[in-house]
Amino acid sequence: MDPQVQSQGRTSIAPMLSVRRGAQAIEFYKAAFGAVDLFRIDDEAGAVVAQLAVGGAEFWVADESPEHRNYSPETLGGGTVRMVMVVEEDPDAAFERAVAAGATVVWPVSDQHGWRLGRVVDPFGHHWEIGKRLR
Repeated sequence: MDPQVQSQGRTSIAPMLSVRRGAQAIEFYKAAFGAVDLFRIDDEAGAVVAQLAVGGAEFWVADESPEHRNYSPETLGGGTVRMVMVVEEDPDAAFERAVAAGATVVWPVSDQHGWRLGRVVDPFGHHWEIGKRLR
């Protein structure tokens, strides 16, 4: 490892998902993925910013704010990023949990390119690929 990189400590990158109906999105992610709250701010108008984690993998959710150039996929007519959730156990069960919570199947779980993988779109327009590498 590059000594300069090592001396800087650990870096993490956590996406922030812009959504409409932030409080509902948080409840969806809890139901669909078993997310837990790490941090949350609700303002008086009902907008929310929250840090969530699924099995230690962190991400943020925030109500869209056009004044700050943060737009949801619903506003844009689609998103520019897909979330990839790698699960150690059963990707089929994780996928079905998301569908049961309200996600829409883009393609079902199948074996492809050395992965067991499927793709859903959540009710807020974000696409999630759920799977694990096959051994």
